[in-house]
Formats: sequence, structure tokens, C-alpha cells
Amino acid sequence: MSTPSTSSADFFETKYRQAPDFDPWRFATSDYELGRYRVVMQALKERTYKHAYEPGCSIGVLTQQLASVCDKVYACDFSATAVDVARERCRDLPGVTVRCASLTGSQPWSKFDLIVLCEIGYYFTADAWQKLVENMVHAMRPGTVLLACHWLGESEDHLQRGQEVHEAITHPLLVGTLSSCYEGFRLDRWIRTT
Repeated sequence: MSTPSTSSADFFETKYRQAPDFDPWRFATSDYELGRYRVVMQALKERTYKHAYEPGCSIGVLTQQLASVCDKVYACDFSATAVDVARERCRDLPGVTVRCASLTGSQPWSKFDLIVLCEIGYYFTADAWQKLVENMVHAMRPGTVLLACHWLGESEDHLQRGQEVHEAITHPLLVGTLSSCYEGFRLDRWIRTT
């Protein structure tokens, strides 16, 4: 039997099902991950948002926090197990919707005034990621905030490195408003110009 691709739903579903508490990367308990979430939220606290999009939401730890600065959060993951855990975590947050879906094909980018891309870009090939970024940026409304946060280490599961993921987001229609490297990860924030 062949091993599923590290960018496939089967790969992630297996990871979640086999992990204690369905949390293979310890998103809910790791000091590193919790610290990363604090940095993300710090970067977003300057304003509130009407409708955020968080693809690759995993078990919903960041999703739950995004609800504190967003009227609505639409989150998705393509692991059904992760989605079940995220829905349970966010069950008391009426503005949060979590669905089982992938970040491919046509997305309603123009609906959102905040897009959060965390720990997701390196599961795409460089070409696929560049195409997704191009489609996303052109569809975004002026004033929409895009935030990306990725680990800078190496993993055999990744198709590209975190640094490359962020460099690919550079676009003439985006103005960078924050760029910081921390111990192990990078965070960048942009805003879509008119």
C-alpha cells in the first residue's frame, strides 16, 4: 500500500486519528504553538474584522481566538477529524463556522476582510502556491488584511520552506505592514491596496 501524499486529506486524517487528543502537532498544549498564537493575535489587535477566513484551521485553537477580534470566522480543514474537534472547541461561538474543505479551486476571497494563512503554505508545491496567491490577491477587496505565519524549519512532509512560502506572497497589490522573525517562525502582514 502506498503512503498518501503529504498534501492529501488522507495524510492529515491519518495524523489526526493516530494522535493523542487528535492533536498531532500539539497545537493546544505546546508552548511554541501557544506562543505563536499570541504573536498572531498581537498582530491583529489593532482593529476588528467583519469576516475572517482561516483555511487549514486544524483543531480550531487559533479559530477560537480569532473570534475575539472578528464578527464572523469561516474556518476550514480537509481532515474531518480535525473539523469535528474544531467545531466542538468553538461550539459556544455563534460567529464561527467550521467546514470540511480544502484550499483549492475557486474561493470566495472577496467576502473576507481578514485572511489568515498559518502553517499551510508549505503543503503546496511552489507553483501551486504562487497560483493560489495570485488568484487570492486579485480577488481580495481593497483594505483586506492578509496575515501569514509559518515555521522556518525543515520537514520531510513539506513541499517548500516557510521562508519561500512568505516570499511568494510578495505582490504589487499588497503593501507590507509588518514582517518579523521569531524563534522558529516568521509572521508577515499585508494590506490589499486599491
